[in-house]
Amino acid sequence: MKKILDQAVREIGEHREEIIAKLLELARTDLLFFWGENKDLFLRQKEKWMPILDWAGDLLKAKLEKTDKLDVPENKEMKAPMAKVLNEMSNKELACYYAAALNMRSALLALALVKGKIDAKEACDLSYLEELWQNEMWGTDPEAKSKRQERCEELQEIEKYLKS
Repeated sequence: MKKILDQAVREIGEHREEIIAKLLELARTDLLFFWGENKDLFLRQKEKWMPILDWAGDLLKAKLEKTDKLDVPENKEMKAPMAKVLNEMSNKELACYYAAALNMRSALLALALVKGKIDAKEACDLSYLEELWQNEMWGTDPEAKSKRQERCEELQEIEKYLKS
């Protein structure tokens, strides 16, 4: 993972604007914007995800909309402040942010990880909140569990690299 992140730091140095544009597009469809319709899942999302949404909204000075439908919330207020935050990151921070955001399907969780709001374990738990809830309801798929563990280990490596 270190070699991959080292390469990402170099790539960001060469293609920073293009990468930030891709990350801003990814942020539009952040995992934390899409909530379940099931009451128990919704309550868990509210308990676990709202603190991150509130923190990110404060950081970005933007009201972040969520949905329980398939349509993507607009969240137009967040684009310019998010661009500013990303542009202020070092190439190393941005490489870690990029890797974490892709890993978790969440630009906001990646931001919280890079900014030290949450650690890799919490980031992993939050990014797999719905899957973990489903496991409680219907049992665990061993292949999905293995893939989740692999991604969580990657997040720990990203966090370690970020702090090095």
